Amino acid sequence: MPIYEYRCKSCGFQKDHLQKMSDAPLTHCPTCGAEGYTKLLSAAGFQLKGSGWYATDFKGSGSAPAAKPSDSAASSDTASATAGCGGGCACHPAS
Repeated sequence: MPIYEYRCKSCGFQKDHLQKMSDAPLTHCPTCGAEGYTKLLSAAGFQLKGSGWYATDFKGSGSAPAAKPSDSAASSDTASATAGCGGGCACHPAS
């Protein structure tokens, strides 16, 4: 179920609510009771559970694979390729 963020236009109260996608939006503020309680546009929040592809392919093991010894030309090529994308992507494991 998605988590929706709401804010009251009257008192400024803000809270996240876990709702089904088919549920009607909330309209009454739980703090002041005004009808100005509106859903905000925010990033989706969800959690993947189980042993699907996301757990086997993208879950971090906590350690990077050991580096292989190589000549200086190959290591400079690797350094320049890492520098191009910042090294924080999926194609360059953290060292």
